[in-house]
Amino acid sequence: MNTKLSVLFCSVLLTLISCKDSKKTAHTTENEHHWSYSGETSPEHWIEVEKNSDCNGRLQSPINIIHRSVDSVKTNHNLKIEYTPSTLISEVKNNGHSIQFDFEAGDSINYKNETYHLKQIHFHEPSEHKINGVIYPIEMHLVHVSKAGKITVLGILGEEGHESQLFEFFESFLPIKEGAFKDIHQEIDLSSLFLEDKHYYAYGGSLTTPPCTESVNWVVFKEPIILSVEEVLKLKSNMPINNYRNEQPLNGRVVKFNY
Repeated sequence: MNTKLSVLFCSVLLTLISCKDSKKTAHTTENEHHWSYSGETSPEHWIEVEKNSDCNGRLQSPINIIHRSVDSVKTNHNLKIEYTPSTLISEVKNNGHSIQFDFEAGDSINYKNETYHLKQIHFHEPSEHKINGVIYPIEMHLVHVSKAGKITVLGILGEEGHESQLFEFFESFLPIKEGAFKDIHQEIDLSSLFLEDKHYYAYGGSLTTPPCTESVNWVVFKEPIILSVEEVLKLKSNMPINNYRNEQPLNGRVVKFNY
């Protein structure tokens, strides 16, 4: 009788331990479930991973811009670039999704008579936006935020060619390990991008990473900047492979081309 009770007790105890371990494993898995660019947490599954996001919305980015289908308009000074030669970068970090440079208060743009302050620059390799189906080796996003919390992102495509002094400056702070950051507090001259001389496409979209927030103003420049193959590869080696979101449907949106 004692033997039977002992066996029964052990059986119950093992069941309780097993259940506890199962709950612990499930909890751990849930906590570790985070969006990425590959596998079960890749862009195709972001809506499943990020439950309260806009990732399944109808106004998502990036898109493939077909030039013959855009609404061409003569530049009416909707966009004013107000960068100075003394923009201050506060820090650089590897957030596990991209290399990101954060800026101190200072530089801004004026878009449709509203001021947006430059907050950060990050990179995607290869490009997220396409022009006429062409994928570029890299895309740089300059994220600006207004006092009201509205977002305007400048998308600059990059193609391989000669060396870029700007990218040499960015990459002087690399390599940087995932999750790490470096204080910089140095000046950078973004006016060297000469964005005010470039033609651009404009449309209403979203952030290209979760939570995929919509109501984002997108300005994608038609003319790419040039950087060397080595500079592209150095950035690539510090970021996840293929850290881009797949093309999103237009869903009736009109893309304007400012020339």
